[in-house]
Amino acid sequence: MQNDDQEIRLAIQRLARRIRSMQSDDSVTEGQRAVLFALSNNGAQTLGSLSEHERVTPPSMNRTINALVEAGLVTRVTAGDDARKVSIDLSDAGRTFITETRRRRDAWFSTRLDALPPEQRAIVEQAAPILRELADS
Repeated sequence: MQNDDQEIRLAIQRLARRIRSMQSDDSVTEGQRAVLFALSNNGAQTLGSLSEHERVTPPSMNRTINALVEAGLVTRVTAGDDARKVSIDLSDAGRTFITETRRRRDAWFSTRLDALPPEQRAIVEQAAPILRELADS
């Protein structure tokens, strides 16, 4: 049983790694990409909320944000009523990165799924809710 569990875990890890490798700009690191997707999925955030979400220290997140600002993928916006409050959001280039990365991932994955025999495709579709439940636990 243990070997089967490990085999499933390793297969999921390899698949996730392969999907993550599909991105529109190879110079973006995994940590930077995670921040871009967090902003895309959750909207503008503070440095603190991004640090918490990604489980890194604020100084580490600040370095990541600085690199993303320098690359033109995010912007820092100061709140009109409080100059101390800064919000991080995607720039137009950041939104383009997200859109193109999702397009590439979807195309790669759809091509692989379409190549499966119908019986295997049905098994994958049946497994999807179970895998989602595991991921959300």
